[in-house]
Amino acid sequence: MTIQELLAGGGGLVLLFLTLVQIAPVKINPWSALAKIVGKAVNEDITSRLDGIETKLDGHITMDDRRTADNRRAQILHFNNELLRPIEHTKEEFVEVLAKIDDYERYCEEHPDYPNNRAVLAIENIREVYKERLKKRDFLQESRARDAEEDVHAED
Repeated sequence: MTIQELLAGGGGLVLLFLTLVQIAPVKINPWSALAKIVGKAVNEDITSRLDGIETKLDGHITMDDRRTADNRRAQILHFNNELLRPIEHTKEEFVEVLAKIDDYERYCEEHPDYPNNRAVLAIENIREVYKERLKKRDFLQESRARDAEEDVHAED
């Protein structure tokens, strides 16, 4: 028997057998397994490059999140500094800074290695002043805020 006869006769049977093989309840598809092996071999270089890109992207996201937290902390400290001077603020300005505090504290909880001790007292003071203003109902009113802005611009 020649090789051609073996391939034509036996090879056809093997091909038919591989296509139809199924063991219950586990389905075995040899073509899928073969395709996975070939696909991994062909795409190995691309996969490793994508892993490197993913690592760099994760680093950039981490850096951006940390920069955002630093920015939030700076805004909180600035607002507290204005309260200490004393510069008056509207209720809306307090609500805005309290939302930034929430974001900042959430980030700190999710990232325990992030240094938070620089804003703890400022946050506490902002909350206390807000509570006092709520009780007294003496937030800076929008009309007074506009008048104060106009006075500042008039002095320039």
